[in-house]
Amino acid sequence: MKGLFLVEPLVALYAFSSFLIYPLVQQYVYRRLWQQLTNTTYPIFDNASRCAENSSSNHSLHHEEVQRQASLFSLYSELLSTVPSLVVTLMLVAYSDRGGRKITIIMPLIGTLIYTLTFLTVSYFELNIYLLIGSSLLSSLFGGLGTFLGGCFAYIADLCEDGRQKTLRMAGVDMMIGLLSGVAAISTGYFLRAAGFNWPFLTSAMCQCLNLLYAIFILEETVKKAPTGSVVLDRPPQHSAIKQMFLGVYYMFARASCRCKTVLALLMTIFTSFSFAYTGGISPVTLYELNEPLCWSEILIGYGSALSTTVFLVSFVGVSAFTYCGVPQLLIVLLGILSVASGMVLAAFAKTTLLMFIVRIPMLLSIMPFPVLRSMISKIVSKSEQGALFACLSFLESLTNNVSAAVFSSVYAATVAWYPGFVFLLSAGLCAIPLFVLGVVGLIGTDVAKEDKSPEPSVSEEENPVGDQNDCNRLIS
Repeated sequence: MKGLFLVEPLVALYAFSSFLIYPLVQQYVYRRLWQQLTNTTYPIFDNASRCAENSSSNHSLHHEEVQRQASLFSLYSELLSTVPSLVVTLMLVAYSDRGGRKITIIMPLIGTLIYTLTFLTVSYFELNIYLLIGSSLLSSLFGGLGTFLGGCFAYIADLCEDGRQKTLRMAGVDMMIGLLSGVAAISTGYFLRAAGFNWPFLTSAMCQCLNLLYAIFILEETVKKAPTGSVVLDRPPQHSAIKQMFLGVYYMFARASCRCKTVLALLMTIFTSFSFAYTGGISPVTLYELNEPLCWSEILIGYGSALSTTVFLVSFVGVSAFTYCGVPQLLIVLLGILSVASGMVLAAFAKTTLLMFIVRIPMLLSIMPFPVLRSMISKIVSKSEQGALFACLSFLESLTNNVSAAVFSSVYAATVAWYPGFVFLLSAGLCAIPLFVLGVVGLIGTDVAKEDKSPEPSVSEEENPVGDQNDCNRLIS
């Protein structure tokens, strides 16, 4: 049976299975902590707000304490799983340049399945919730979302020759993540209300098993290994996996021209700083919605998460339309960063259910910078080192995502008593960093365009895998 060169079904099912339980994680921990700290049953009402039913000062103190403990629980979980996940991401995705892309996809699927089954076990037998931190650490040894997406984006880069096609297909992957996660999120509230926590966890585990079977038996490998015993004269000597990882990342910068090296570093800075601000800003949203004065039920949380899918859909349409119309890629990134900053400022002052739903409107273009930046960076790296590139990007993205979640969880725990919306203002303020660096890239790009008038010497791809001045110039167009 001939395999398929399609990672999109994997991404879609992974997003659905993951986000089917992602909104439940904080809610489950929140309810268990409520029971432990108050020795009472968690209050569940059919209306939108629990605050009106429980407006006593003692109840408010319970809310604040549970909010602090839940945010600290998220902090501990993120800290313990960050380092193993980062190391595995960097090693696996860089190794995929010669070992194949499928290993970067299969390993995270196994880790996610372990985490989901552990959650199911803890929920079913009502075990200690701190076992979930141990399962998070264990699953991180198989990689995480960064490993999975790094492998998928490298897989797409192997298949796409045209830069526009690469941008659109990477944007399509981001859109699929958003759409399927939204479908899962809106299902979660009703699922939880009708069947409790166990059935969503079981459904997610079954979806992940199907995904694993597709990745192992149907997905075709894009990196073809040389036949055993054959000698390839024009290929550099093979190194160990760890040495190959460091060499791949090193050669991306060492073999580049000075201008390309600078642009590459600045684009990665934009990518990581924007990811830090965006991920950190959205990480405490569920806790914020559970807190006073919103006090959302699980149904409203599901609707809010589902409404966020329009962000991914509109961002994909925006990238497609702007790319088709020839809008400069830096301008697309600029619009996305401004979209996040405006949405976070509005969220900081959202005190009603309607306003919290309206927050999603100014953030409709917030996902656009991610696929555009990935495509821009990928243009100046040779085809043989796409794995090293996306290993580096996934490492930086996973690092910033985990650190930002930990930082914003601790900030939220410290500020929830006097101003819960402070974390959103912090996120909006941090958007100034990628905006500033984006302006620097625009200036450097103009200089490169002026200097790039003499023909470059002919250099083979193996000798100069990062590209020449023309590659840097194309980034700004």
